[in-house]
Amino acid sequence: MRPPGTGHARRAVARPSARSPGRAPPRVRPRRVPCTAGSGTRAPPRGVPRGPSRHYSGGEVCRAPDRVAGIEHDTGVAVQGGDGTGRLLAVSDLHAAIGDNRRHVDAVRPHSDADWLLVAGDVAETSTDIESTLRILAGRFAKVVWAPGNHELWTVPSDPLRLRGEKRYRHLVEMCRELGVVTPEDPYPVWQGPGGPLTVAPLFVLYDYTFRTPTASSKEEALAQAEEAGVLCTDEFMLDPAPYAGRDAWCRARVMETEERLAAVDPSVPLVLVNHYPLVREPTRVLRHPEFAQWCGTELTADWHVRFRTAAVVYGHLHIPRTTWYDGVRFEEVSLGYPREWRARGMALGTNPCRQIFPEVEKP
Repeated sequence: MRPPGTGHARRAVARPSARSPGRAPPRVRPRRVPCTAGSGTRAPPRGVPRGPSRHYSGGEVCRAPDRVAGIEHDTGVAVQGGDGTGRLLAVSDLHAAIGDNRRHVDAVRPHSDADWLLVAGDVAETSTDIESTLRILAGRFAKVVWAPGNHELWTVPSDPLRLRGEKRYRHLVEMCRELGVVTPEDPYPVWQGPGGPLTVAPLFVLYDYTFRTPTASSKEEALAQAEEAGVLCTDEFMLDPAPYAGRDAWCRARVMETEERLAAVDPSVPLVLVNHYPLVREPTRVLRHPEFAQWCGTELTADWHVRFRTAAVVYGHLHIPRTTWYDGVRFEEVSLGYPREWRARGMALGTNPCRQIFPEVEKP
């Protein structure tokens, strides 16, 4: 598959599923009620505007694990036993405010004192939950690296922090620095453990509505299609881009700034890119509602994994943990997701949801 606007043909390599791929369920227009969590697993935050569409925040618009043909979905932790040499672990979409998910947060623990943890966004929605969760994780691991997701950038009515947009993001960066957590605004740390040296680069680049359906020629048409399909993202109401004119404008500014930083990195040391959204479009092809892909990344990053020497890309947002390969580069989706989703994958309550990035896990 070749995403528009790039010159690199891509081939996703994934082991075939042992389960029957089945057939995607028929498209049914959702009931006209707002929803922000896995197909109604919890109530939407107070203050979300109620309109004609159902409001989604991410993975709940993905196909169920047994509905994605040719893809193996992981049911639990992909970590090999600790031998004291250190491991580079990753997780995303902890959504720590959900009661059952907190049991998984408690299980996020290192295998040795040398382990690092990469957190690829969507820790929680309120500043207090974000701070308390990252404080716990920072106290367990030798180093924690954080890239923001869309949920951290929401301004929900229950959050005592009333900052919005760029000011909210900068506040979270300072909060992380006080905790000793590395952010996209800090010098990129170098992993010297197994598989290293590797420069770990947390990114914040958002999305710009360019992952559109083939029949949408503009952002406006893409949004209209999502409204018609009933899958309008909650970001449209809760993620304020101030002072930028829109989230797409904020995205373009972040892409330009991040490209300059990546270009300045020592090319002799491979990169591990950590971003909440997939850097290429291909992972979004499995969405049950293709109209939702516009909130899942930007075509401006489509060649970063080949333009910059990259050993692995870590991302979340889609709530479909798996390993795929594009242009010979390994992409790891590391999300926990909502209870309905991880239960459907066969994950037991309280399982460590982390995935091991380096040393690379040998799969049978």
